[in-house]
Amino acid sequence: MNIDILTYLQDNPVKHGKSMNFEIRGISLNEIQQLEQSYNNGEAFPKALTELLYLGGDFCYVLTKGQYDTQQEMQEISREKLLEFNKKIIRPFFVIDVYNSSEQFLFVYLDEGDNPYVYQAYLPTLDYLPPITNLDKKLSEYINFLIDKVKKGFNPF
Repeated sequence: MNIDILTYLQDNPVKHGKSMNFEIRGISLNEIQQLEQSYNNGEAFPKALTELLYLGGDFCYVLTKGQYDTQQEMQEISREKLLEFNKKIIRPFFVIDVYNSSEQFLFVYLDEGDNPYVYQAYLPTLDYLPPITNLDKKLSEYINFLIDKVKKGFNPF
């Protein structure tokens, strides 16, 4: 697969730690197609998301699947949490990062072009706080921003 958008992630596949290194691991194109079938009615994902999954869908040192073993499990639990907190996301979306037991997660809408914006869902919100926030960074910008933070010593986990 040609990487056109997430070239910075492709060029920085390893987070060098003090005692061990953390290298990104992707998932197969077949697995990505199965996810497209489940979460985007069989339509192709945005190119940046496909590249992210291909490069780091199994492990990515700047994003986390939390305690979940697979992308599928992360998607399912995050959607269950939406229901648990009586929240809805009507547009097609895909979760890219989870934290706080999936009560918070980052996601992209699947209908915003090849390099969609990253959004944060904070489910246990108070009435005066919006549960969904646009982080004002496209997926490639967000990944590049996190890689640069890691290079400066930030630990995202």
